[in-house]
Amino acid sequence: MKQLVLLGAGHAHVHLLSTLARRPLANVQVTLIAPYPRQLYSGMVPGFVAGHYALQDCVIPLAPLLAHTEVTWLQHSVVALDANTRSITLDDGTCVGYDVLSINSGPVQDRQKIEAAMPGAREYALFVRPIESFGALWPQVVERAQKQPMRLAFIGGGAAGFELACAAAYRLPASSVTLLAGHEPLGHTYPPAVQASMRQALQARNISVIPARCTGVSETDVTLANGSRLACDLAIVAVAAHAPAWLAKSGLALDDQGFVAVNAIQQCTSHANVFAAGDVATRMDLTLPRSGVYAVRAGVPLARNVRAALAGEPLSAYTPQDKTLNLLSCGNRYAIASWGNASAQGRWVWWLKNWIDRGFIKKYRP
Repeated sequence: MKQLVLLGAGHAHVHLLSTLARRPLANVQVTLIAPYPRQLYSGMVPGFVAGHYALQDCVIPLAPLLAHTEVTWLQHSVVALDANTRSITLDDGTCVGYDVLSINSGPVQDRQKIEAAMPGAREYALFVRPIESFGALWPQVVERAQKQPMRLAFIGGGAAGFELACAAAYRLPASSVTLLAGHEPLGHTYPPAVQASMRQALQARNISVIPARCTGVSETDVTLANGSRLACDLAIVAVAAHAPAWLAKSGLALDDQGFVAVNAIQQCTSHANVFAAGDVATRMDLTLPRSGVYAVRAGVPLARNVRAALAGEPLSAYTPQDKTLNLLSCGNRYAIASWGNASAQGRWVWWLKNWIDRGFIKKYRP
């Protein structure tokens, strides 16, 4: 019997798992390695932070998804992967072998790298990743801020930093919110019109934006690259995702940032029996931003090719669409949309985002 291991319960693997009850894999033992009992949908987290959703509204529980399958679920984290011996080492010391491996473990924030860049962050900051931990801790921040207004500093000028800063400002109007955007322009991966809308949204919500890099975190302030200090009660790290540390010595082909290098079939370019999708992978034949939109849409072609690989059938290339609909929530049921160079904003955009997000959750809740 062949061994298929699904490493992580990211968006693409949620889709694959949802197909196994309807279409089991013949003569294949499927093992899922995922440390958390549910998959928290990142697209709805800003709405949760703003108070529009309960945490339960934003999650896909794994147990019901697996209830009518023969999947073995190991609720552990990975500490090492050896692609040449086809073995995975878990946090309890267990080794798991595989014939075919699919990696969709989601984005991480490398504590060691962040601590080196911002000493004190591990002790005093709240990290957005793993997102399951952030979701569990955010209500404690709300409770504290409702008793005594806080000074919050969000570190990171990308989509996550922007959306979470706006959400926190809406949820905690008595507290002050600052966004440390770094040296890149705010929202630099978006078209100029969207960047302008983001700046206007922050200004309208009285969120201070500092175009500087954070170089240290303490209990009472953060240090900026120019040596100045910004008083804050809590720093929240929302910087871009890193590759999981265990990939570095895996033997897999990686890009220059340490993510799995994959081809048009989502196969690792060095190991044909290893697939990867979502934020953990980089398509070497295309230039794609790290976006949840691509991660979600990778589920269907990934499931198709994993099944084909196990059955010895031909694999098919997957070409993502050139343009994607990107939706940035602004805290108060208002959002900014972009499609290529076109953009729009308004309450109707938030309702569209809400409809799409709730539809994703509903689709994968048995």
